[in-house]
Amino acid sequence: MFKVYIPDCLKPPLPLEEGILDGLAELICLGAGSVEELEGRLTDADGILLYHEVSLTPEIINELQQCKSIVRCGVGYDNVDIQAAGQKGIPVSNVPDYGVDEVADHAIGMMLCCNRGILKAERRLRRTLTPWNAEAVEPVFRIAGSTMGIVGCGRIGSATALRAQALRMKVLVYDPYLRPGIDKALGVTQVSLEHLLKLSDVVSLHTPLTEETRHIINERTLRLMKKTALLVNTARGAVVDTEALARELDAGTIAGAGIDVLATEPPHQSMGLIRLWQEDRNPPVNLVITPHTAYYSAAGFDEMRTKGAAELARILRGEPPLNCVNTQFLKRSL
Repeated sequence: MFKVYIPDCLKPPLPLEEGILDGLAELICLGAGSVEELEGRLTDADGILLYHEVSLTPEIINELQQCKSIVRCGVGYDNVDIQAAGQKGIPVSNVPDYGVDEVADHAIGMMLCCNRGILKAERRLRRTLTPWNAEAVEPVFRIAGSTMGIVGCGRIGSATALRAQALRMKVLVYDPYLRPGIDKALGVTQVSLEHLLKLSDVVSLHTPLTEETRHIINERTLRLMKKTALLVNTARGAVVDTEALARELDAGTIAGAGIDVLATEPPHQSMGLIRLWQEDRNPPVNLVITPHTAYYSAAGFDEMRTKGAAELARILRGEPPLNCVNTQFLKRSL
């Protein structure tokens, strides 16, 4: 029987995974919270189901002696060194098609929360009860007729675009890898990143984290945005330079931000964005932070677990993976 390790996130009982891997693999949960806690513990793994709380570095991957597959149970896979895995002949898969509705809903929810000043007013009025009028939330722009700019128009970006259109927003997209015709099918307009930032009332990020997208939102690009604009990030924390974002929010260069993901999680209180978020000022800064929960619903989480375990089961049975993300690095053909 194969040995499948779950390094992080999940604890027994595991009825979903056990139901799929029954008779095929033994499941072992490590409950690790850091890379250091994984050292020497995965050497006999035949398969790994990885979530987002720890990373598989080249050093950890080089310790794997018989691993046949790493499945990143989620969309992003920047916490796996896919090149190191490929050089060892280990295919890395993700689960690209779960949680689309949840993340798109969360992005729209953050936009509305910031635009309508919902939390800004709630924080302020809880302490003072004044002003009990529109001054507590202003300025508020009308969503209908405004422009949303979407950076990264994959599954989730597309779902967010459709929701924005239902609110009668115009939608611009920046995605240099968008297949021809998708923009027409969605009824969106492709523009350069610079034009998107300059023209959008809301900028919503839906791009994977790559060297190309790391800190794509930084001091320079933030200053291209309208002073009244909002930034929403439900993608990956490091696509935004959060220290620069904190400075620009504090200076009023942009009007607000909804952030679900940070480069370091859980965050440190010393981080500029966290300090700004926790600051007791009146009126409070228009900043909403959630703890990497955009992906989550009970049904969505079950879908992620089920599809991740099914992908691993396929590979352990000798079948080709459906969602391999490191084919270009594999030494052997799949």
